[in-house]
Amino acid sequence: MKKVVALLIFFTAGSSLFAQSWSDKFQLGVKGGVNVSTVTGDGFSDPDHRTSFYAGLLAEAPITETFSLQPEVFYSRQGYDLNENNDGADAEYQLDYIQVPVLLKVYLIDGLNIHAGPQFGFKVNEDINFPDAEDDIDTDAVRDFDLQLTSGLEYKFAESFFIQARYTYGFSELVEDTDVHNSYFSAGIGYMF
Repeated sequence: MKKVVALLIFFTAGSSLFAQSWSDKFQLGVKGGVNVSTVTGDGFSDPDHRTSFYAGLLAEAPITETFSLQPEVFYSRQGYDLNENNDGADAEYQLDYIQVPVLLKVYLIDGLNIHAGPQFGFKVNEDINFPDAEDDIDTDAVRDFDLQLTSGLEYKFAESFFIQARYTYGFSELVEDTDVHNSYFSAGIGYMF
């Protein structure tokens, strides 16, 4: 919880600094959407995708007419599905993160941009859900931090409402000494104030 509070303070302080220097162009916003996530790597056979959601806050600070810097903070439900695993039961491995990307946006034409940058994932929940069980099984096998790279495409309508799609890949090993990494696509909508 201390990490989450520290991230929110950092995000707010950083936004205030950007707002002072770019007050006429600086924007704050909200966003949300759907994640389709799994894990990849040699250390894991291909599990099924887990479909869930993300939601959070963002700020955009123009550097020039073409380039912007966009820090974000959002809650992201990730993981994967295990259908017909060893004991014959279906299960959902739930990994939830507070994600903090710092993106460089390049506007190709009015409203349309591509963006990419590092993303810092802080695990806030990890459990296994069996649909027929009363309670989830809490685990702690996955590392608490995941360094990722994210990139995507976004279109802004009238500088406020936007749609976006992204792909994110985790460079950190999820479990120590295993070649298993987060991988997910996301698509969503947002609004800039």
